[in-house]
Amino acid sequence: MSHCIGLLSIASKLNLLVLLLSAVCFCSCLSDRIPEFALTKTEESDLKEENGKESVAEDDLDPEDLEVFYPTYQWQTVHPGQAVPAGLHVRLNLQTGEREARLPDNKNEKSDMKDQKKRKRLDEMHINSNSYTSQELKEALAKMKGKEKTENTMEQKANLEDVRQRFRPIEELKKEFEELNMKIETDFEVMVKLINKFNSSTSTLDEKVAALYDLEYYVHQVDNAKDFLSLGGLQLVINGLNSTEPVLKEHAAFVLGAALSSNPKVQVEAIEGGALQKLLVILATEQPLAVKKKALFALSSMLRHFPYAQLQFLKLGGLQVLRNLFKEKGMETLYIRVVTLLYDLIVEKMLLEDSENKEDQMEEKVQQYKQVNLVPAVVEQGWCVIISNLLALPEHDTREKVLKTVRILMASCRDGYQGDYALSTTLSMLRTEYEELAAEEQREGDKDGYFKELLSSINTIIQELRAGYL
Repeated sequence: MSHCIGLLSIASKLNLLVLLLSAVCFCSCLSDRIPEFALTKTEESDLKEENGKESVAEDDLDPEDLEVFYPTYQWQTVHPGQAVPAGLHVRLNLQTGEREARLPDNKNEKSDMKDQKKRKRLDEMHINSNSYTSQELKEALAKMKGKEKTENTMEQKANLEDVRQRFRPIEELKKEFEELNMKIETDFEVMVKLINKFNSSTSTLDEKVAALYDLEYYVHQVDNAKDFLSLGGLQLVINGLNSTEPVLKEHAAFVLGAALSSNPKVQVEAIEGGALQKLLVILATEQPLAVKKKALFALSSMLRHFPYAQLQFLKLGGLQVLRNLFKEKGMETLYIRVVTLLYDLIVEKMLLEDSENKEDQMEEKVQQYKQVNLVPAVVEQGWCVIISNLLALPEHDTREKVLKTVRILMASCRDGYQGDYALSTTLSMLRTEYEELAAEEQREGDKDGYFKELLSSINTIIQELRAGYL
């Protein structure tokens, strides 16, 4: 029994010894691990203070390392000076005010083929901060910038060369303008010079003709024609109609006609200045065709829309003067011009009388036109036959204008037309001719062609003549 108790006491002592040894070993290991625990505690404390200020580890980084941005699939702050690879998603954090970037998320975002290729290149790169040094990355970026700068420089040089070829320097243009001594002049100033040149006794015939030629260009405008009147140029031109030089008469009449066109003020001054009488003298006397052509142009410009001038024209025997042109040889080109003038004068009076405008000015003008008995004078002087005989001319344009005039005179010239066998024969021949031409037009797909209109006018005239017999 005593032997067993001794064994138990020995076993207890051994267990106590083993326990003490274990405690000593544990303490030794713990002392070796204390520095690691201290560092860990320091990092945790720094993380707790991260909301208030930047981390110590970040402040201790080499500034050169901040020039390279290593993207991940998480949003990261992009610091000033960092190079951001192409293809990243970049945003501005409105809470912190900092710029952030990350790799595109293939699962949640769709992009075009270019973005996909960029992501593929980035995935294949497997960017690792330990793969390249900051110096190597800086050199690579420098090469990229240098290459881009070289390409931009070459493109700029090409653009500059293209501009030099297409355009001239402003200094060169200024120099040429100074050498030419160019000065911009108003129309008024130009007309003053031209009038002085025309009126100068030292100017040659060619210089006077050249001045009139240039004046005709300017006086087409209504305001310029009024300035021409105020400068005394109109009366000088009217006096030029008395020149013994045919070429001077021709150009003077041309300028006068241009100034009179649709300009009532100039029309009044011209008729008061004796222009109407001078123009009729030119048309009634032996003159070259060119002179009479321009005189007829000036006469037409004076008479249109000016009933007082039309009345004076009839009183001065103007219709007889025009009728005598058909007796002169070599004046065939004036025939249709005369017929057109008569047609226009008759139509403008008819339109005004049929107008529903009852304003005081219109009423006054209607009363003026009532004093102009143009149609009775036309019938009395035998113009009905003179006009209808022009249907024998071959030009379609001439026939068209003559047909219009015959139709408008039908009411007044019916008796003479019904007894005119030559007119009846001519109309029948024209109807046959234009039936064929109109049929040809229809075959070509033109249902409402020019010849069909002429044929319609001929048929209308024939029907009106036949109706007069009934």
